[in-house]
This record gives sequence, structure tokens and C-alpha cells, in this order.
Amino acid sequence: MMAARALTSLADRLPRVRGGLEAMADLGKLTWFRVGGPAEVLFTPADVADLADFLKGCPDVPLTVIGLGANMLVRDGGVPGVTIRLGKAFAGIAVDGLTLKCGAGAVNATIATAARDAAITGLEFLTGIPGTLGGGLRMNAGAYGREFKDIFRSATALDRAGAIHKLDADAMGFHYRHVDAAEDLIFVGAEIAGVAGDPDAITARMREIRTERELSQPTQARTGGSTFANPPGAKAWDLIDKAGCRGLMRGGAQVSPKHTNFLINTGDATAADLEGLGEDVRARVKAMSGIELRWEIRRLGVSSDDVNALGYNGGAK
Repeated sequence: MMAARALTSLADRLPRVRGGLEAMADLGKLTWFRVGGPAEVLFTPADVADLADFLKGCPDVPLTVIGLGANMLVRDGGVPGVTIRLGKAFAGIAVDGLTLKCGAGAVNATIATAARDAAITGLEFLTGIPGTLGGGLRMNAGAYGREFKDIFRSATALDRAGAIHKLDADAMGFHYRHVDAAEDLIFVGAEIAGVAGDPDAITARMREIRTERELSQPTQARTGGSTFANPPGAKAWDLIDKAGCRGLMRGGAQVSPKHTNFLINTGDATAADLEGLGEDVRARVKAMSGIELRWEIRRLGVSSDDVNALGYNGGAK
């Protein structure tokens, strides 16, 4: 683990904020996998202005942005530098006609419900995407035949210097489970839209999606959601199944017997178990099919061994 004395040194060098700053914050409890080491410093901004001021005065240390903790794996050595968590202050949702103006911390399922209540259809698929708007934007998340690019109108982001940027679809550069927008941009909100619909039909579709998820995915397990992106012309789960990986284990990590594109923490897995199992799956699929699966889950931070070997003593190399 990272040294607490070095941690205090980093916290002392950070700008004054109105939100929360916590050294050696337990990130494992904030993730769906429930594994991983600490954030060297965890910053929870009070609002967009607080985040912008922090960025303007922040020294040259690594910055990592997280939301609800879905679709991410924090390595056992923790995350050096400052981890920025966009919480309730960024979870607002406002309806304007057929457009929803949402904070990056808004939960996708909550957005779908707000759209239903406003008789807006086209956003039901968000019911099936774990996590928040910000994470969905960053990876162009999708499910049930739709993606974020299909509902996107514009996004607001801050750069490393705290300057505000407005991004249209061209600036986002949407691709399958990827966007071209610069990695150092921090999404703080977006406008998304649908079309007029019937609330009863919308409710029925949302219920259908929830039922399908519960029947086909390990929704009650400690998991991070879909693990690998689908390769062109193939399904990741099918390739994993054909490679004989259903139920495969490493330590306390397991390939879900229910849906093979999900890794689960059976109770005592480490992040190393989960990532190692994912690499085992990738190797077996490559050997069987020649296809190299691409991780869809974000892997953050360093391993326990790398904490000392890479010289992380306060978040800056």
C-alpha cells in the first residue's frame, strides 16, 4: 500500500476546496466488484465550480475520474495521485421538452425513469446500463440495440486547466464502445434527447429490459458489468463459452456460469485474481479463435508489487 506519510504530503500540496478531500480512501467499497486498494487522495467536488477551481490550482499529479463504481476494476495497490469522484452534486436531471439536461453523476437507470415520467421514449435502454452518464459518455456505452451516440446532443467537460468545453457529436467522435474526445477531459454534464412516447409503453419496455437482465446476467453478484467488448462480427460471450471458460476460476474470481462475459467476485477475490482471470480468458479465446478480446471494464491504478517498484510515493513519479 502507499505510504500514509507521503499521502499527507500530497494532500498538503492540493488546492483548498469546498468539497471533500480524503487521504487513503477505500476505493474497494465504492466499486461493484468490492475489491482494490486506496485512492492516494479522493476528491469529491461540491459542484462544477469547485472542480474547476481545483483543476486550475492542482499540481502535476495523476488524476483519475470515477462515478458509481460500475465497469471498473481498481488494482490492489490503489490509485496514485488524486481520484475525483463525481457524486450527488453532479446527479441532477432537468427535462426541457424532449431534452434531458443531466449531470455526469446522474445514474443511467434514473435518467431512464425521468424520461418515462416525461413521456420521452428512446432512452429505455439506459435501464440496462449500470453506472452513470459520465461513464456512459466516456465509452459510448450501449445495450439492447442502442448506444449513447443515439441520444446525444451535447456534452460539457473541463480540461486539466479547469477550462470549460462544449462538445458536439463531431467533437465526441463516437465509435463502438469508444470516443475520440481527449482522455484528460472530465465530463460534467450532457444534453440527451428522445422522442414523444406513451408512458405505459415505455414502462413496459423498461420492465422487459430489467427482466431480461435478471434472467441472463448475474445481477445479484459482485461484478463489474460486461467485461469485454464484442469483436466485429462476433459476440464476446460466445467466444468465451466456446473457449471453455464458463465457470473458470482464479482464486476468488470466476467467469460467471450465467453469462460468460461477466467476471464475478465470489467473496474473497482480489483485483489481481479478477484481472488475471480476464487475461486467462483472453489467452484462451485467442488460442481458440485467433481473436483478441478488448477489455471493456476500466482497470485503474497499480498492483501491490508496483507500488514500490514504480516509485509511487505521493502520487507523482
